[in-house]
Amino acid sequence: MKERGYPFHFVVTATDRPPRPGEVHGRDYFFLSTEEFLRLEEEGELLEHAIVYGQHKGIPKSQVRAALASGKDVVMRLDVQGAATVRRLIPEAVLIFVTTESEEELERRLRARGGDTPEQLEQRLAIAREEAKRIDEFDYLVINRTGELDRAVDDILAIVRAEHCRVRHRKVWI
Repeated sequence: MKERGYPFHFVVTATDRPPRPGEVHGRDYFFLSTEEFLRLEEEGELLEHAIVYGQHKGIPKSQVRAALASGKDVVMRLDVQGAATVRRLIPEAVLIFVTTESEEELERRLRARGGDTPEQLEQRLAIAREEAKRIDEFDYLVINRTGELDRAVDDILAIVRAEHCRVRHRKVWI
């Protein structure tokens, strides 16, 4: 979606985990110390936050406020618990569940990415199974099929275009 140049604001998640090789602070994540992360949480400056796979992750409110003020659509990458929090705080938010075509494909992608122990891999798959049970909490479902990334992007863009054509526009603010 970024490569296509659409005027979206892609929110960068904050985390207290160390960067993986090739990850860049401010692009992939805001890599913070645990103390910095907890300070943002304490000050109420995280839209949502959770401990995911033993690491703190959260969405800084400042990014969302700035993006909404600019008139851009805001794209956040969330797990289901983060999406549930956003739904509670911003009921008009549009939630899209993006997944692979099968659990086997998810496992293949996770293994190819590397970096997880067998126990971590099994934990990720178990969480994915539980998250899939909550699809009905979302507005849309997009399948990111192997080798068809453009199709998944087209589906998401179609959702955004459709939402802009609504007779009753959703009012989103924080």
